[in-house]
Parts: sequence; C-alpha cells; structure tokens
Amino acid sequence: MADIADVTDASEQAETRGAVAGSVQIAILAIGLALLAVAPMFLYPVFLMKLLCFALFACAFNLLLGYTGLLSFGHAAFFGGAAYITAHAVKEWHLTPELGVLLGVAGAAVLGLVIGFFAIRRQGIYFAMITLALSQMVYFFCLQAEFTKGEDGIQGVPRGHLFGLIDLSVSTSMYYFTLGVFVIGLLVIWRFVNSPFGMILKSIRENEQRAISLGYSVQSYKLGAFVMSAALAGLAGGVKALVFQFATLTDVTWQMSGEVILMTLLGGIGTLVGPIFGAGLVVTLQNYLATSDFPVTIVTGVVFMVCVLLFRRGLVGEFYASRLGRKLGFVHRR
Repeated sequence: MADIADVTDASEQAETRGAVAGSVQIAILAIGLALLAVAPMFLYPVFLMKLLCFALFACAFNLLLGYTGLLSFGHAAFFGGAAYITAHAVKEWHLTPELGVLLGVAGAAVLGLVIGFFAIRRQGIYFAMITLALSQMVYFFCLQAEFTKGEDGIQGVPRGHLFGLIDLSVSTSMYYFTLGVFVIGLLVIWRFVNSPFGMILKSIRENEQRAISLGYSVQSYKLGAFVMSAALAGLAGGVKALVFQFATLTDVTWQMSGEVILMTLLGGIGTLVGPIFGAGLVVTLQNYLATSDFPVTIVTGVVFMVCVLLFRRGLVGEFYASRLGRKLGFVHRR
C-alpha cells in the first residue's frame, strides 16, 4: 500500500510540474507575440519583416534536419523558387498577394516532391549532395529562364491589396501580414511535430532500422517531411518577395542554403524557437554591420565558431539542457 501511495504522489507531482511548465511556456509565447505586435513602434518594419521571413525559413529547414535528421544543402531552391513564382504571378498575372503566395507555396511543394523523390533514396552526405546538385539545377534554370529576367531578377513587384481590401504598400499593414503568416507557419510546424506523423519522424531520426522493423514506410514519411519543409520554405520565400518587392538569383544560390543551416545550428536544432533566435542573430549582424567597416561574413563566422565551441546544442538548445530549462519543462535532445 505504501508503494502504491508513493507512486500516486509521484505521478501527481509530475502532473503538477507538467502543468506549471505548460503555463510557463504559454506565458513566454504570449509575451513574445506581444513584443512582436508592438515592435514596429521601436524598430524599422522592413528589418523586422526580413527577420520574420528568415525565421520561418529556418524553422521550415529545422523541420527536416531537427525532427527527421535529414541535412539538405538545397533548401534555397524552394525559398527562391517560391519567391520567383510569387513575384511573377503578382506582377505579370496581377493576382492578389495572398493568391501569389499560395501559388508560390504550391510550386515549392511540387519542387520538393520532385527533389525529395530522388534525394530520400540516399542517406547522409549522399543525400546532402543530391539536394545540392538538384538545387544548383534550379539556380541555372532561374538564370536562363525568360520569366525570371536572368541576373536582373523580377523587380518592382507590387504588394497589392490583401483580399482586395488592405493596402500592403503601407509598411505597417505589410508587417502585420508578415507576422500573421509567420504565426500560422509556426502553428503548422508545431501541429506537424506533435502529431502521430511527427512522432514517427522522430523515431526515424533516432533509429531508422527500428522504425522499419516496426512496419513503417520510412521512405514515405521522409518524403512527406521533405515536401512539408519545402512548402513552408516556399511560404517564407513568397512573403519575402512581397516585402522587398523583388526576386533575384541571391534567393536560389547555394550560399542561401548555407545561411539557413547556420541559422538553425546557432539557435539549436530540434527546438521550435531555436531557429528563430538563430535567424534573428544572423539577420541582425547582417543589418547592423552592413554599413560598418567590419566584414559581415568574417564576424558571422567567428560567432558561429564561438557557438560551436561553447554551445554545442545551440543557444536555445543549451538553455533547454540547463537545470533551469529542465525545471521549466523544456525538452532537449541529448
């Protein structure tokens, strides 16, 4: 009887800690959203919109790397490809911005299906090299295709009116539209990760052979994760094309794929908010060092080296692994 009472007390304490941890995390999320809502009053809106776009891009990439264990060197193809499709649809076909972005997401998803179909047949460095090679094919297509305007890119993209009512040429309106897309993207990722599908992806990441032995079609799950990651990356790219009103080859270069990997590693792979912090750090460095005499790439490289040496799990990952993080109920990968 005493043993049963001890087990009951332990379970009740665990439930209490879980409830407290859940409340703390919800409070942190609410504070973060409140800060984002008032941020345009204190910071340049275009800078904030760029940060949100790249944060969503990094979260989309983390869905593949952090939760499925697949390292892609070609995610710029989906980000930049969607940017081109959205820019062309809005400028040349005169579609409303929301339809242009959705078309870009659909294009990125189809591209992800094609690239993923070939890439998931290999693992490790071979998977990464296949994604890089196919991404470079997309880059050269964008360089030669007539509708992309080659090295000049698609410029002068109108932001238009959201649902035919809200004028997105106003920076404040465009910011809240970008924020809304960012929040929706995060909710989709959270629901995806915490669904039975997401649980299976984590099991594949931890032990693929065991997942196969349990009867799961590992290739199908990998392809599904790849397409979802590509679609969300396309969502970020499409909104980015509207924010800056152009789409260029910079969006589809291999350096862009490298940047999103850097953002994710700095923040912490396998965490929901880690890539957001990583993207914020990189974008802030690029923005505030652009007008200085310091070489941005060298400073970013030094920051990356320091984080790799001192924060092996990334900034947020190390916090999750700390005593305070565990006490608050955050989960970290070992």
